[in-house]
Amino acid sequence: MKATYGGPPTAADLEAMARAALADIPAALRRHVRDVPVLVHEFPDAETEETMDLESPFDLLGLYQGVSLDRKSVGDAPDDVDRIFLYRRPLLDYWCETGESLEAIVRNTLIHEIGHHFGFSDDDMERLESEADDGA
Repeated sequence: MKATYGGPPTAADLEAMARAALADIPAALRRHVRDVPVLVHEFPDAETEETMDLESPFDLLGLYQGVSLDRKSVGDAPDDVDRIFLYRRPLLDYWCETGESLEAIVRNTLIHEIGHHFGFSDDDMERLESEADDGA
């Protein structure tokens, strides 16, 4: 009997995981990201790779692109739309390397990028995660 295997999770699968993760965010925070699209791409584009000085396109799981809420003004005309990118292949690679659940990886990546939307730096988020771990 021949064994059958399902294919790797698709972009649509990751989008569904991201929607589920967004639904779990408290409403008071979720209302600030309801208009921010979450897009799933295979990899970051060449410009992003260069700008972020990536050694490999697998080095980036997600990206917030836009002007964070702490830097927006009511009178500002936005130059670009706020967006959150999730990168499918790097997420799948990380999933295979770590053995963590893919849902948790997508959720953590999404929350990290939402943190950037709120104006938190990577250092701010690391500190908050560390404080949360210390309190657990």
